Amino acid sequence: MKLKKWEELPEQMKCEEVKRYYDLLKTKRASLFFKRLFDVVVSLFMLVLLSPIFLVLAIAIKVDSKGPVFYRQVRVTQYGRQFRIHKFRTMVQDADKGSQVTTQGDCRITRVGKRIRKLRLDEISQLIDVLKGDMTFVGTRPEVPKYVAQYTPKMMATLLLPAGVTSLASICFKDEDELLAGAEDTDKAYVEQVLPLKMKYNLYSIESFGFWRDVKTMFMTVFAVLGKKYNIEVDDTDAPTVDDAHVDDAPTADDNSQTDSTPMVEDTAIDRDDQGSTDVEQPQ
Repeated sequence: MKLKKWEELPEQMKCEEVKRYYDLLKTKRASLFFKRLFDVVVSLFMLVLLSPIFLVLAIAIKVDSKGPVFYRQVRVTQYGRQFRIHKFRTMVQDADKGSQVTTQGDCRITRVGKRIRKLRLDEISQLIDVLKGDMTFVGTRPEVPKYVAQYTPKMMATLLLPAGVTSLASICFKDEDELLAGAEDTDKAYVEQVLPLKMKYNLYSIESFGFWRDVKTMFMTVFAVLGKKYNIEVDDTDAPTVDDAHVDDAPTADDNSQTDSTPMVEDTAIDRDDQGSTDVEQPQ
């Protein structure tokens, strides 16, 4: 995995806020190389290993409701490039005509889809996207273009790396649907309340990026799916908000200080029993 030269980045990314993260990632060339190598080898192996599960899920989805097995929604990945993500369909056909945020008890979720989401099995088809290079195992979850259009300059730094299947933010906001359940306008609540908080974790992950940290996050994700509860605190009081045009004290690119920084992870129980999502499905 290689970083583009600074002058080759999209214009909206060539700002001071992004430059600080870019300079940090430039010092992590070995981790970037092994990150891509890991993505290719492991995704290929897992696609072969999980092929029976793919078949079972495909049959269950087709029997349960009308529509395709996969849905292919447009998402944004590295450098703002758009791609069509692979996910097992968990909603009724034409669900994308409503809000693009999924809340707890959403009537668009099918019977089989609810179980698939509970176990996050809808995400395993993204192994295809990882193998293609559109995504990586650990990174900022891919957003739809309309949300990316509202990113602050600092948030744009998350587009320096490919979109991820999982992340610290995914573990922390496993109950995202519950947070949005009482909102009158779920799209507005997501952009103004949830997205800035998620970005705090996403930006921290870039600031402390390393290959072995990615591996650790993958194991944490597996344990979270199996029921382990995490209380993850990031030492960053400067969470970006969609109302801020500029954020002045972005993290420093001091490699030594970032190497030693780690998130605080405690085993205190948190009531998180379902998967929140900004995914609204549309047929392929």
